[in-house]
Amino acid sequence: MTNPIADPIVEVPDTDAMSPLVHMESTPEGAVTVWINRPEKKNAFDAATIAALRQTLETLHGAEGVRVVFLRGVAGTFSAGADLSWMADAVEWDEDDNREDALELAHMLKALHDIPALTVALVEGAAYGGGAGLVAACDHALATADAQFSFSEVKLGLTPATISPYVIAALGPRTAKLLFATARVFDADAAWSYGLVDEVFDDAAGLEAARDALIEEMVPCAPGAIGDAKALVNDFAGQKLDRGLVEETARRIARRRVSEEGQEGVRAFLSRRKPTWAE
Repeated sequence: MTNPIADPIVEVPDTDAMSPLVHMESTPEGAVTVWINRPEKKNAFDAATIAALRQTLETLHGAEGVRVVFLRGVAGTFSAGADLSWMADAVEWDEDDNREDALELAHMLKALHDIPALTVALVEGAAYGGGAGLVAACDHALATADAQFSFSEVKLGLTPATISPYVIAALGPRTAKLLFATARVFDADAAWSYGLVDEVFDDAAGLEAARDALIEEMVPCAPGAIGDAKALVNDFAGQKLDRGLVEETARRIARRRVSEEGQEGVRAFLSRRKPTWAE
């Protein structure tokens, strides 16, 4: 792979060759879009889709030059949740088979959470069940006004177990309990009030404009520093502010100051020029 300091062009694997269920696009600015590609099923999950998503998302853990990863569904629908045929198969499995199957979804969600770049859900249409869980697992979420959300599992006698850590982190315990227990269907404005969505736009054109603006905003930001900044939140949230944490914060900024990006960024600032990754 290329060095993100010397060459800002992002290099990511070509996932079109991996699976027709998921494909990935990238731009020279370090923006990657991961598409769920099951329009005939409203981008619902089955085992193959989950496996393809996990494989695609894991390739982004080590991809250089990536600043932001957008997750969205084709044909104006984010994801309708679980595929009915997949659910029908699971009814016939024993508990061990169901646990192994659920682990695949859990690992896929963790792969999304662990991407170093900023992850952003672009939500149109339905985001139900595991689809809503994907939204919660992203760092940021933008939605069109006609988007619809639901954590619908209890209507089937199930629970949203695998997505629950991400939903609780995004919404807080009280709201998560309400939405889990009622399986309430709610719109984008309600999703914003709950904290599941960060911005709401009138239509797809507004969503696209917001995506483009976010990409432009992140061009001056060093790709490696973005990942390390995200790690601060993941590692320090909820931690006790004691001597160990204070020392760890100092260690991390010291490591950044002597890093290739840190050296280039400060020298560029002092010289009143753009750092190489922003040129």
